[in-house]
Amino acid sequence: MKFTLSQSLQRLHRLGRARRRLLMRAAATLTWASAAVALMPFRQAVAYGSVKLGRHSGEASEADYVWAVERAAERMPWRTLCFEKGIAVQRMLRKAGIDAILHYGARHEPGTGKLQAHVWVTVAGQAAIGGEDAIGYNEIAAFP
Repeated sequence: MKFTLSQSLQRLHRLGRARRRLLMRAAATLTWASAAVALMPFRQAVAYGSVKLGRHSGEASEADYVWAVERAAERMPWRTLCFEKGIAVQRMLRKAGIDAILHYGARHEPGTGKLQAHVWVTVAGQAAIGGEDAIGYNEIAAFP
């Protein structure tokens, strides 16, 4: 769904200060994650999300961080896929003291045999983002 600038600003204002701040941080983190994926070798791009665990702040829940990245991704003027969103969510969670793991997997597309890749993030073994699309992918690597 496309929003006009006026509608977007009205919706942003209604969120409240904490959610607005979280959404703005998610947009900035997603922007840097997108740049890392586009401009850096794979290992360096992944390292952007694999930061040292911060102190658990309790400022927001795991679901809040995922929500913020998903909403920011919808409004980016460029395409954001699982890789960019996964890196952004992992970085935000780890900085908040939540031990998030980024998983990189691949599979052969049924029918065509074309190789496909997918990224998802887990916390305590449970999918935080991208897990619903990870079915059928074989994990190649995981990055703490």
